[in-house]
Amino acid sequence: MTKENAAVREAGAQFNLSVMSDDFAEVILGALDAVETKKVWMKTDDVATAATGSIADVFDVVKAIYLHAAKTGLHVEMSGNIVLGGCNTGEDENDRKEIRLNEETSSQISQQAGCRFSIYPLGEAGYIEKITKSVEKLPDYGVEVSMAPFATRIDGEVNDIFKALETTFTEIQETSAHVVMPFTISCNSPSNR
Repeated sequence: MTKENAAVREAGAQFNLSVMSDDFAEVILGALDAVETKKVWMKTDDVATAATGSIADVFDVVKAIYLHAAKTGLHVEMSGNIVLGGCNTGEDENDRKEIRLNEETSSQISQQAGCRFSIYPLGEAGYIEKITKSVEKLPDYGVEVSMAPFATRIDGEVNDIFKALETTFTEIQETSAHVVMPFTISCNSPSNR
């Protein structure tokens, strides 16, 4: 797989947004409505939200949804998977344009959070070395890195966290046919007070 072909691959995300408040439905629906999603296919049901599109567009939308919920000051958590390969693989012309429809708004929201994630290049020999090299680069994105059970933990500003996640995912997928990145991000937790 060439880097040029890898850059236009389609990714998918499935995630749950949890808001620890009595008005959770309004916050979740408000976040979904506030985000520009025309560059991704998206469906929300009573279990999860799914989105597919270019890697850049999927990360743009997922980050923006999280930030719109998080800016309420409520304890907000998002857990999900971002995947590449299998039935989600294809080409997406949008990625070639690199226009992130939510970037301007997202960059104006500042929110501290903690995130745990793992990344799995499936069916690949030597995957541990590949993962280790990516994890070693994480501090370059302005996040604090520590090890957590079964995962890597990164703490910092949400925009920086998603930049670190996206860059790691993008680098791993350049030479991997199938990639899975489970993640959980949480902000405004009472356990931090």
